[in-house]
Amino acid sequence: MKHDLKRGALLLASATFFTAALNALQKLTGSTLPALEIIFFRNLFSLPFVLLIAARTGIVLKTHHFGGHVLRSVIGLISMIMVVITVTRLPLAEQQVLSYTQPLFLVLLSIPLLHERPSFQRWVAVSIGFSGVVVVALGKGLLHGAVTAAGAAVPYWAYFVALAQGAVGALTTMQIRQLSATEASTTIALWQAILMTGMTALPLPFIWTTPGLGEAACLVAVGACAGIAQVLQTEAFASAQVSAIGPFAYSGLLWAALIGWFGFGEIPGGAMAIGGLLIIGSGVWMLRHDRPVKRKAVAEGTMDAATGTPP
Repeated sequence: MKHDLKRGALLLASATFFTAALNALQKLTGSTLPALEIIFFRNLFSLPFVLLIAARTGIVLKTHHFGGHVLRSVIGLISMIMVVITVTRLPLAEQQVLSYTQPLFLVLLSIPLLHERPSFQRWVAVSIGFSGVVVVALGKGLLHGAVTAAGAAVPYWAYFVALAQGAVGALTTMQIRQLSATEASTTIALWQAILMTGMTALPLPFIWTTPGLGEAACLVAVGACAGIAQVLQTEAFASAQVSAIGPFAYSGLLWAALIGWFGFGEIPGGAMAIGGLLIIGSGVWMLRHDRPVKRKAVAEGTMDAATGTPP
């Protein structure tokens, strides 16, 4: 596995724009269409774009870890359902900033799953990050009864679902990284689109709601944005260590705030700004702390420079 920080950061930052657009489109359709129906079309219409990008280096479906793809798709499907639920009920910028808890959960999950021992600095960063979550949730939603631009109340449980989605997203990221050790990024994206399309097609006859022309156009656009973002993100995590490039995903907050402001009349408040700074600051701190630790480990021969793992 390679570790190209610049390439990984650029790819991940590019993916954030398409993810922000994807969330906005899901917000538009999520109030009238079932979440599983949206996710079905998201994966169905993303498949041609994934195939188009995969054709650059050759379409490869052969895999020695089919079970890993199935597990990754199941966890990814749960994460997608949570995203549709939260973007439909929370302002885009708030949902986006709460999704940035993913690097914090990566640190926590690395203890039982990777048997890592986070440093004191990482624990401090995690504490700061989750204090930002409290500011975002309590500062506007749980204590003050936030309302949407349309005047509807924001349900308090949506904040907890958004937080849980960060943990599920962290699991998905860890699986992408593990599969990338032996699988091409486009193979991972192809199997995800195929498996998730099949999984969401099964309940479709029981939940089907016929979309209007505008909704149908949004569903096609959802698939396009998802396909492009998925390949860019998968390639990013295959290019560099998750802990190193994770903070570069924070550029998506700008797009989410702008789209929410001009598209839905959602003006970010002070609680979101302060909480967002705490969450993003914790991620940047982890990035800065990782660099000298990795350089020292590589110099001592206890870490491989390319993979970030013991040689």
